[in-house]
Amino acid sequence: MQKEIQNEDIPKTIEEYILHQSEEAQPYLMAVYRIIREAIPDAEEKISWKMPTFWKKRNLIQFAAFQKHIGLYPGPAGVCAFAHLLSGYKMSKGAIQFPYKKPLPLDVIRQIAIWCRKEYGD
Repeated sequence: MQKEIQNEDIPKTIEEYILHQSEEAQPYLMAVYRIIREAIPDAEEKISWKMPTFWKKRNLIQFAAFQKHIGLYPGPAGVCAFAHLLSGYKMSKGAIQFPYKKPLPLDVIRQIAIWCRKEYGD
């Protein structure tokens, strides 16, 4: 479960965001953070819409912790481009849910991040 964040405690970095989350969520968030950072090292890291964000002239990709899953936000085109690799996961317009009870598909997340950099980052 996501911890209650007071206004003065709003995270200013992705690492702070991760530390504000539940113990269950933290390893998943750290894995997603590391794989995206590795895939798009030239992107700026920030918190946008209260979510970890990789940015280059615009939001490239975001992720966030929820009670039962990690949400990944590559935008609607990103979800469509990788839907064939994500059939076992819940998807909606612009979002993919990775439940805590399943291993993270880190290679697919890496591919999505690289795609987002190419698609949105220029």
